[in-house]
Amino acid sequence: MHRHNLSATSIRKKVSFDLADLTDDSDPDDYRDDYKSDWSPRSVISGITPRRLRKYVIASLVLLIILYITFHRSQPPRGLSPYLNYEAIDWTQYAYTQYVTDETYLCNSVMVFEALDRLGSRADRILFYPKGWDLEVNSENDRLSQLLNLARDRYKVQLEPVTMDSLHQHESEDRATWDESINKLWAFRETTYRRILQIDSDTLILQNLDELFFLPSSTVAMPRAYWNEPENMKLTSLLVLLEPSYKEWKALMEKVQGVEAGQLGTDRDESHELYDMELLNERYGGSALVLPHRQYGLVTGEFRTKDHRKFLGNDYETWNPDKVLSEAKLVHFSDWPLPKPWVMWPHGQLAKMQPVCDHNPGTPQESGCRDREVWKQLYQDFRLKRKEVCKMLSYLAPEWPPRPKDMSNLPNQPPPQQPPQAPSVDYEVDVNANIDATADSNAKVDAIAKAEVDG
Repeated sequence: MHRHNLSATSIRKKVSFDLADLTDDSDPDDYRDDYKSDWSPRSVISGITPRRLRKYVIASLVLLIILYITFHRSQPPRGLSPYLNYEAIDWTQYAYTQYVTDETYLCNSVMVFEALDRLGSRADRILFYPKGWDLEVNSENDRLSQLLNLARDRYKVQLEPVTMDSLHQHESEDRATWDESINKLWAFRETTYRRILQIDSDTLILQNLDELFFLPSSTVAMPRAYWNEPENMKLTSLLVLLEPSYKEWKALMEKVQGVEAGQLGTDRDESHELYDMELLNERYGGSALVLPHRQYGLVTGEFRTKDHRKFLGNDYETWNPDKVLSEAKLVHFSDWPLPKPWVMWPHGQLAKMQPVCDHNPGTPQESGCRDREVWKQLYQDFRLKRKEVCKMLSYLAPEWPPRPKDMSNLPNQPPPQQPPQAPSVDYEVDVNANIDATADSNAKVDAIAKAEVDG
């Protein structure tokens, strides 16, 4: 071990202060001025060699690039798996399809495409529509052409005119009814795509659905019609994820031809027809990939019942309408015999069909009405979005009571007993009105919407 012997002179040189300063009672600011540091950024940089400075600059640039990529890259839409490389996916292999048979459902389909666009979906969008329609706007009231152009130009929808197919013959090929229409099956012909997602247009899309395209391979994937009895738990066609195949298309069309030839029962007098749902169940009921209905099969009628065991799938969970709605990717409007949301509620019967409060229903002290609030808000959201996107008012309320209808494809939920009475409201709406035409139309639809929600 070496010792360094320092002389007294060297020790004095190492002492950096003067004892006289300790007894100096001058102003501290003067002291700081006397001993002010001459440090500055320029002095630091000037002390760095050019070679080392270049290294610092390069390292800083690399760090900035990494931070930019990390925090500013495109984020996948809500609901898509974080383990997928969203940017690397070839979205031209996937598509959403809609089909329409009249102006009413055209608006609904445009609303579906608007939701897909708003929620960030990148898959292609296809609309099948009657080949008798055209894209030339002849007047401000030509809603068909206006909506077709809106879908194509704003929401990047591919328009495909087709001959409307039906299980029954009609005088006009473009007059097939929605219940009889099998045009949903046209998606099987789109063999340039790996997978296609067909969604009923009487649906409110709440979250991004792109994750469905990457499920395990299956010819068809559908949710269960959970509202049926367990022994009759069919698939529901409100959402169909399919792998296009001309072979499957031909097989389904052969089935349709058998119906048209009278080989299979579709007796109208029995109020039962072979819908696309039955066609799909007959062929894929035992092989389809089943989608969870909580996310992909919620219907509005669920908010009107008090027994939620079929939806929950057990006896121990507690029903929470807000939690259910937050988990759902979409909700399908199904409240027969009430009309669909683009038709005004019959004001005299709304109170008989709306969800009943949990405590003291029908009295001024009623409470626990969250089901009713959520249910009404869903209808209100649909009508306001219809007004915003399509510039269309709701249709007049139908006559009451409605004609009997087959209930095999709908939730079987009896109306509540002794419900509270709703106030009488007169609905006077011009069905063909264009909301953009006058301010009076805007005021009228707002008043109607408020009356329905307050109903």
